[in-house]
Amino acid sequence: MFLELIATFAAGFGAAGLVLALNILTKGRLPKWAMPVAAGAAMIGVGISNEYSWGTRTVNGLPDGVVVVEQLAESNWYRPWSYVVPMTARLVARDTASLQTNPELPDVRLADLYLFARWQPPARVPQLINCTDATRANATPEILADTQSAEWRDAASPLVSHACEE
Repeated sequence: MFLELIATFAAGFGAAGLVLALNILTKGRLPKWAMPVAAGAAMIGVGISNEYSWGTRTVNGLPDGVVVVEQLAESNWYRPWSYVVPMTARLVARDTASLQTNPELPDVRLADLYLFARWQPPARVPQLINCTDATRANATPEILADTQSAEWRDAASPLVSHACEE
């Protein structure tokens, strides 16, 4: 986050410097408002670029064995350009190395999910996935001891297909 802030300020200073150089070359013919407008436009452009590239940068930074299951895009009123091209705001990833099965319940898998959201730390959420019913449940120590007491929810997402293919 701090590096993005530094990059935003650097873009503003760079754009102001370019306008200053153009103003010197044109012997002061540019309007006085050109420099702050250029700096502000550059800063807004870098901010938008950082927002849109967050998902790709996060996916590229994941270690081997962690697969993105779902990318959730959103649009906001305070980002009107996101209605034209929605931006990735959250990611759901699954650790393929952590997938476990129980010989007594062969259709139920235990998988570690990682939830990523912009401006929030990642969260690890263990999930029980029932491959026959396409449902999932949060895996707590109590639930792992007795899967009958689990609160199963529909998992109409690629999570079930990813976990059940293996």
